[in-house]
Amino acid sequence: QVQLVESGGGLVQPGGSLKLSCAASERNIYSLSVMGWYRQAPGKQRELVATIAPADFTTYADSVKDRFTISRDNAKKTVNLQMNSLKPEDTAVYYCNSRYKSWTYWGQGTQVTVSS
Repeated sequence: QVQLVESGGGLVQPGGSLKLSCAASERNIYSLSVMGWYRQAPGKQRELVATIAPADFTTYADSVKDRFTISRDNAKKTVNLQMNSLKPEDTAVYYCNSRYKSWTYWGQGTQVTVSS
């Protein structure tokens, strides 16, 4: 069982920046997992934001390319999401995700609100 704990959400004005962090409780699974960030806005389905593989290969949703950067710190068992040039449509609950073989884990989510 892997526990994922997100932090760093909050309220930010359009054009601003936020950094989300996710800490994993178990090192072995973390080091082998594809780590990712997903988000869910009110009334919408949960959608992929970005993923990072153990070898640091990254993928991004088209809507966040060139604005968001995902990274992982294997020593700290964390995955981070640097979000720049935030837009109101980025408002959502952001969830950390860990995938390894048949195992999938989710964090509890952190709220990001982009509003003036």
